[in-house]
Amino acid sequence: MKMSKLHTVVVAAAVSISLQAVAQSTRDTIQIAGSSSVLPFSSVAAEEFGNNFAQFKTPVVGSGGSSGGLRQFCQGVGTNTIDIANSSRPMRPGEVEACKANGVNSIIEVKIGYDGIVFASRIDAGDFALKPEHVFLAQAAQVPQNGKMVANPYTNWRQIDASLPDQNILLAIPGSNHGTREVYEEKVVVPGCQELPEVKAMSKDDQGKFCVAMRTDGRVVEIAGDYTETLARLQAQRDAIGVFGLTFYENNRDRIKVATVSGVVPTVDTVLSGQYPVARPLFFYVKGAHIGVIPGLQEFAEFFVADATSGFGSPLEAVGLIPLSDDEREQTLQQIRSKQSL
Repeated sequence: MKMSKLHTVVVAAAVSISLQAVAQSTRDTIQIAGSSSVLPFSSVAAEEFGNNFAQFKTPVVGSGGSSGGLRQFCQGVGTNTIDIANSSRPMRPGEVEACKANGVNSIIEVKIGYDGIVFASRIDAGDFALKPEHVFLAQAAQVPQNGKMVANPYTNWRQIDASLPDQNILLAIPGSNHGTREVYEEKVVVPGCQELPEVKAMSKDDQGKFCVAMRTDGRVVEIAGDYTETLARLQAQRDAIGVFGLTFYENNRDRIKVATVSGVVPTVDTVLSGQYPVARPLFFYVKGAHIGVIPGLQEFAEFFVADATSGFGSPLEAVGLIPLSDDEREQTLQQIRSKQSL
């Protein structure tokens, strides 16, 4: 009797596992996660794809930040893992290694266009003309004074530079899970830090640690969520300055205004021309092993990059994407079609 019951339990468990495997093996919806900067473009592309390809389901798009999306992407191959990771920065060598250690050997990099990173404040706050050194001095754990490194004493922007508004320092910056954070540090904080004579005298290793060390007195707030959370911080605190993607700012011009950086106003034109110093390419990564398994995956990748979807005059440009050049677009399409892997 006991054996019969045990046999029944084992069979039931086997059937359950078998049904789960079948459910996973027949997933027919593309799963996407990652960068909050790429999220609005990916969402529009997914909706347009669903409207244009009746034979495929509309892809499901989530956020979680560039690093978070790539971690999910690299968990392995199989229909219980995501198919595409959105990223506002290139994949790091360590991430490629982590993918390959888990059997994700075919990683197709797809550049979709460009974005700028802006410093924005409330409409009723001060007007800022920022330089990278201003931002570093506002967020640094230590700053040079009288030949020594001291705990950051600055509480007001005007203490840093008399040309800046008389406004308390409160920076809302992306958390470390966001690709925006890496670009913010590489293109603003570190260059601003390296302008200081005292830092120039340091070794490269010491510079690297010193420049990204942040004050912990509450004047710098790391935002782990998406840009709507940063915007909420600005709405709650008049003095706050937030770090956003240019696209998000363009879609919220009625509520926020941007600072110039090194004398340049962030616009699509100044990003494309290279004048605006805080710009970046945007990407998504396709799991090559899932092409042919998840219906519509390759078709979606090609559709996303097509001129009609993301070129000039396209739906994605209308929501703020700065398009690829014709040559870049053709090169990217060839990478998708040939399944060129990192």
